[in-house]
Amino acid sequence: MDRKRKLTCDPFKVKKPKEENLHSGVNVYPSPYPDFTENLQEGLSYLWALFPRKLFNDSLPPMFLRHQLYSLSRDRTAVDRLLNTLQQKGELCLVQPGFDPDTFLVVRKEDFLGATVRSIEGSSGAPVVRRFLDSSLFTPSQISYNREEMMERHRFSDAEITQLVRAGVLTVRDAGSWWLSIPGTGKFSKHFIKGRKALVSQISRSRYKEVLLTDLSTRKPPPAVRLGMEYHIHDIIGAGLVDCVPTPTGTLLRMSDT
Repeated sequence: MDRKRKLTCDPFKVKKPKEENLHSGVNVYPSPYPDFTENLQEGLSYLWALFPRKLFNDSLPPMFLRHQLYSLSRDRTAVDRLLNTLQQKGELCLVQPGFDPDTFLVVRKEDFLGATVRSIEGSSGAPVVRRFLDSSLFTPSQISYNREEMMERHRFSDAEITQLVRAGVLTVRDAGSWWLSIPGTGKFSKHFIKGRKALVSQISRSRYKEVLLTDLSTRKPPPAVRLGMEYHIHDIIGAGLVDCVPTPTGTLLRMSDT
């Protein structure tokens, strides 16, 4: 049990970056990736476009991890503010991938609904899922649900909640509460975990546990990096697993000590 927890939890905790490791905003070191600090809306589209839909036969919609957007901006507060605003407007959903309670996937509401409806076509749980999506219980601003609101206020039975979990629309948070999820997320999580471990291992084996961002981004991805090298680079930067160090030859990614 302890070994499993080490493999799946500790390496996947998003760390708060040190101030000195945030982008300085001074363009003295080139990066192969754009800075979307002044236009975070474009940053959303940029990350959604990186999602390898073909890997999942288009069964999953474009989505990225919330912290990946931090890698494209010098202002983390602005990132959180934008995502919260778009949630409140009903334009996007935050769904739980299942491997860390503080990590969420960002997906457009319309894409979430489309993928969910397609996944339940012809299934016995389809009526319950449609009822959940059509009810006032489902709203993009809500990321979790408890037993009281589901059973007492919205009249979902234990059996129906179980159907929602089996359909992948909900995932267990703890006893009596559930996260909003999306059908098929388990496949994504499997590739994500393997890919992150492979990339972190590659950097850790480098001299001084550091590598130039431009060099890393042009390398042939390890076999386990199925989601794409760029997708995972934004992940490890945004999660604070590596420090971004400016040098005369480019941004250096160095394994974080914390």
